[in-house]
Order: sequence, then structure tokens, then C-alpha cells
Amino acid sequence: MASEFRRLPKSIATVSLSGTLTEKLEAAAAVGFDGVEIFENDLLNFDGSPGDVRRICDGLGLRIDIYQPFRDFEAMPDPQRQRNIDRAERKFDVMGALGTDLVLTCSNCLPGAIDDDGRAADDLALMAERAAKRGLRVGYEALAWGRHVNTWRHAWSIVEKAGHPALGLIVDSFHTLSLRDDPSGLADLPGDRIFYVQLADAPLKTMDVLSWSRHFRNFPGQGDLDVQGFVRAVLASGYGGPLSLEIFNDDFRAAPARITARDGLRSLIFVESLAQDGAGLPPPATVDGVEFLEFAVDETAAEELAGFLRTLGFHHAGRHKSKSVNLYRQGGINLVLNSEQDSAASEHFQLHGPSVCATAFRVDSAARALARGQALLCPEWQERIGEGERRVPAVRAPDGTLVYLVEPDPSGRAIWEDDFDLTDEGRDGAGLESIDHIVQALPAGRMDTYILFWRGVFGLEPQQNWETADPYGLVKSRAMVSADGRVRLALNISESRETATGRFVSAFAGAGVHHIAFATADAALTLERMEQLGAPILRIPENYYDDLAARWGLDDPTLARLQADNLLFDRADGGEFRHAYTDAFEERFFFEAVERRGGYPGFGAVNAAIRAAAQVRLHAINPAML
Repeated sequence: MASEFRRLPKSIATVSLSGTLTEKLEAAAAVGFDGVEIFENDLLNFDGSPGDVRRICDGLGLRIDIYQPFRDFEAMPDPQRQRNIDRAERKFDVMGALGTDLVLTCSNCLPGAIDDDGRAADDLALMAERAAKRGLRVGYEALAWGRHVNTWRHAWSIVEKAGHPALGLIVDSFHTLSLRDDPSGLADLPGDRIFYVQLADAPLKTMDVLSWSRHFRNFPGQGDLDVQGFVRAVLASGYGGPLSLEIFNDDFRAAPARITARDGLRSLIFVESLAQDGAGLPPPATVDGVEFLEFAVDETAAEELAGFLRTLGFHHAGRHKSKSVNLYRQGGINLVLNSEQDSAASEHFQLHGPSVCATAFRVDSAARALARGQALLCPEWQERIGEGERRVPAVRAPDGTLVYLVEPDPSGRAIWEDDFDLTDEGRDGAGLESIDHIVQALPAGRMDTYILFWRGVFGLEPQQNWETADPYGLVKSRAMVSADGRVRLALNISESRETATGRFVSAFAGAGVHHIAFATADAALTLERMEQLGAPILRIPENYYDDLAARWGLDDPTLARLQADNLLFDRADGGEFRHAYTDAFEERFFFEAVERRGGYPGFGAVNAAIRAAAQVRLHAINPAML
């Protein structure tokens, strides 16, 4: 029989958020945190008393769960030992004014600390005794870079040796997992002796652990550490206190506090569920592919984009029965051009110009997908509909675009049959069959937000990171892929504003779809057909094909065919990849035709630098093209 789901209180350290202390507290309360950790520097910089902080938190409905940190206390020689006791008493005064009963005491990092567990235990027992007289408690945490104590087991042995009920253990997932220490033994501890649990994920880095911790922590589900295994062990102990976030991250410090706070709470909800085998959340819907992409346009942009799409082999397939919305099709690809006034699309157009404003996923259960999204703090969107039209639920993505949830209709009718007047316009396309992948360009520092959204809400899994060279800087990418590979999203960021990604984000005023790749069974035939239709294909330099001959040993006829069609080429894992790009539409997004052979799993990332250089060259010739 499955154990009952345990939902613990959620907290966040104020150091995890940007802004003033008041702004941090307001952000935490606004998104729904139960409590906060007051970080000492935030209190020192606050223009008010600890009592004022308490009153602010009371007014916001926030508990102050802990005051932290208290550093370098235990196992110091005299006279420093006595000075530390005096320091502790002053900390207790502050705690009383704040209205919190718990202080985080981290393991000593000073060179002068004595390597003596007995002395450390005696000092901590004395501190706990002083705290207990005031109704307070002391939590002892092992820092991964502690001078003599750097593992939770060592810290626990000292807590046990001290033997004081007001002294307990505090554990932090980063301090454990960054050292590749095994957290499973936490399950064997008495849960009431674990006083507090802090969580942080992180990308794997080869660097000193202190710098890694101070700059690269992120929220659970955004990094590479087994935070869910850590939480699973903690829950098995019987621990019933808060799950809290303590995140040191340069990007988070620069991001709006409310956005970061929402990401943080979403991560705690997600990892709490993962640690309990998915309980506590509706299971993710099965995503079967992309049903349609919707472009926000006005009447002029709609005409221009329609003309561009026709050169790729798309045909006009229908007009919405009650809105200024047109459908273009090819193979299994549906592209919607929405110029309806007073709609989500028109709002998007006013902010960003011609652009993708919505993605529609085919799902087995729209209700389940929507419920999971709402549980993970994604707002629902409902578009107005006319009589007899189908209501399609949607959630807001972090960039403000919509993700529609399209499930099979019991009658077997497609959504297009209910909502559109379909036409019989000619259907001789260019051989494009489906949407292979979608690429989003993100502002620097926002990658983690999108990883958590796509992973948590839709079950897409992050793939390995890669970097590609643009003539004006590096572009960092990470793909999100569904279990069956039918949905592929690539997320791109760049610190440089002059890369293609950086220019897009600047021109677009935020994140958005940068390019769309369409699958074809025969890239060469598709490119020939597109050329005949007048498609603006990106020209690839001759030197690239000379290198292909040397790198892959391709025969002359194959090379000639690739070059004639401006196709790029890659091999990996026994498969092959042929792909070509269009020029950009109105300096914004562009399209790609791709052919996969033999189960090729990637995105042709090895050719991204060639594509970027070709786009820069085109821009130099005709600045209006990019």
C-alpha cells in the first residue's frame, strides 16, 4: 500500500531573492511561501528594527522560521570561546525580537579551530543550554568547506555527543551532494532531531566547492544533483518541518524577486512530489506532439508572413468562423496566423510585433495537464469562443506565451472542423511533414526558469548543455525532450547582445521563438521545391563543403547535392542529419528543414556556428534581412 503523501511547509532564505528586505518578504508572501529564513546581511541592511521585520512578516502572513547564519562558533581556544558565547547571547536577543526560535550555526571554517569533536560538542551543548533558557533552539549544519566538520554524519555525531534537546541537525542538499556524500543514511535519523532542511540544486562544475556554492546554486529540478533522493531520505526519517531554499546565484540576484520566488516555490512543490514517487501532483499528461503554432500578427504582417509561408510549401487551409484567424497547412503542420483585435494575440503583437504567441500540444488529457500546471503555479488562460466552437484550455509559459492543451475529441472530430471554415486550396507542398523542434531565445539568466517549467509541467527532460560559437559571442543551449522524442525544444541564451540570440532578445523585448524546424523525409527534394517556390534559403559558403569531404568522407555526388541545396550535414550515434535554413522573416524568426536518418538524436549543433556566420554575412550585405 502506498504511503500517504506528506506536504511540508515551504520556506525561502531572503538571500535567495533580489531587492530590499521588504521587497523580498513581499515577493515570498505574494507567491505563497509559508515562511522565510532571515539572512543576517539582509537584516543589517534593513532600515528598521528586528521587531519591525517581525511586524512586516506578521502582516504578510509569513513565519520567520530561522535566523542565519551564526558562523565559526565551536571548538575555538580561549579567549575566543567566551567571546563566541557572548556573540550567541546577542544573537538570541535578535531572535527574540524577530519572533523566531531557531538559529543556524554552521561548522567552523577558521584556521584556528581545534580538531576536537568533544570540545565542539561541549561548546554546542553550552550554546543550546543558553538558548533553551530563552525558549530557543540551535541547529548545527556541516558546511562542505568546513575546517574539520564538512559532512552531515560528522555534524550528527557531534550533535549526538552534545546530547542536548535544544540542539539538532540542519542539513543542506548542496553541502551533501556537492561532495558526492550519500544522503540515504538521513532516513535512519530520528526526524525530530533534524531541526531544518535546506535545498539547493546546481549544475555539475569542476571547481572549488565554495565558489560553486556562492555563484551557481539553483532551484531543485534546475540542476544536476539528486535533490529528490535527498528529500526522499529526509522524509523517511519522519521529519515534518519546512523545506526551505537557500540559493546563492548571480542571475537570481539580478532577476525580479517575484519571478524568482515563484520559480522557487514551483521547484519545492515539484521536488516534494518527485521524492514521493509523483504523489501530490496530477501526473503529467502524455504529450503526443505539437498540434499547432500560433503567430501574433496584424493585417499587414499576416499578409507578409502568409507569403513567406507559401514559399515553403504551405497553403491556406481555412478561416476561423468568428475571429480574424487563418490556418496554413502542410503535411501534419498547422500554423495559425491570428490578427484578431482585443485578444491575447493582439496584446502579444503590441508588445513584440510579429511572433509566435502560442504553442499547442496534443495531450491525452487536457484536464490533467491543466490541473498539473495550476498546481505548479501556472495561470490558466481562457480565450473567448463563439457558439459551437471548442474551448481549448491553456496555461501561461514564463515568457507570457500560451501553451494550449488539445486532447482528442470523443467524436473523432479535429478542432479545425469545429472552429474553422476549411478550404480546398491546392495542397502541393514542399514535403514538410511535421514540427521537428522549436528553438526559444531567452534573456541571459533565464535558462533555469524555462527548464523547470517545461520539466515540471510537461515532463520534458533536459539534455546535455552545449555551447556554439557566433561571430559575436557564445550561445549556450540546452534541449528539452519528451520521453518519446516527439516534442523537442531547444533553449538558447547568450551573454552578448550582438549574437543572433542576443539580437533577437533585444529586438523582441524578451524571450520568444527564435526558429522553427520542420521535418521532411527527403531534404534535397524539399529544398529543390522551396527554391522553385521562391523561398529565401540561407546560403552556405563553399569552404564548409570542402571540410565535409575531409571530415566524413562523403562522395562527390553527395557533396555536390548538399552544396547545391545549401544543406548542412552531421553524423552521430549511427544516424545522419541533413538540414537547411531560411533567411529571417522581418529580422525576427527563421525556419529550418531537417531530415533525420537512422535515429539521429540531436539538433545539428555542430553546424550552428556555420549558420550564425552565414546570417551575419547576409546581414552585412543587406541589414534589413536580419
